[in-house]
Amino acid sequence: KNLLACIGLHRAFCRESFTALSLSLSHSVMACSRGLPMAMVCVFLAFCVSIAMVGSVSSSRFEQLFQPGWALDHFIYEGELLKMKLDNYSGAGFSSKSKYMFGKVTVQIKLVEGDSAGTVTAFYMSSDGPNHNEFDFEFLGNTTGEPYVVQTNVYVNGVGNREQRLNLWFDPTKDFHSYSLFWNQRHVV
Repeated sequence: KNLLACIGLHRAFCRESFTALSLSLSHSVMACSRGLPMAMVCVFLAFCVSIAMVGSVSSSRFEQLFQPGWALDHFIYEGELLKMKLDNYSGAGFSSKSKYMFGKVTVQIKLVEGDSAGTVTAFYMSSDGPNHNEFDFEFLGNTTGEPYVVQTNVYVNGVGNREQRLNLWFDPTKDFHSYSLFWNQRHVV
């Protein structure tokens, strides 16, 4: 199945605050042969977000690797930093131009501080169609003083309902933390 790796940040209501994300495609990612794509990296954001590309990635390099999905006026390039904004009307998103059969996608995320209730930051891989396969990481916002929760889910042939929730044992708002999906013919980690 064609897999789509995505990140998203959604909020039930908007207030002025920021979170930061960093996305990298590992050099171990193998492009698909014979035109049978297996994974595509996408980022969907619906909140005020800053995104920094790992390594030396200028805006021209970003434009070579990724394509905006919507709300082009919500992208701000600042050297090696790409900022994406959510206001009361729209968020923003982008996806990779290439598709991948196997590999590793790493996202470095610094989540919203303080009262982030209603915010969900999601990083997931998904194939197309009604019988899709999907692997999710969802970071659920919190009220001030409560720990962030990460929720995982797996869909196989369009069937999910395999959610697991874990309280994070560290504060994901104080620094960037790396989260990765690694996949090959036999395993998804």
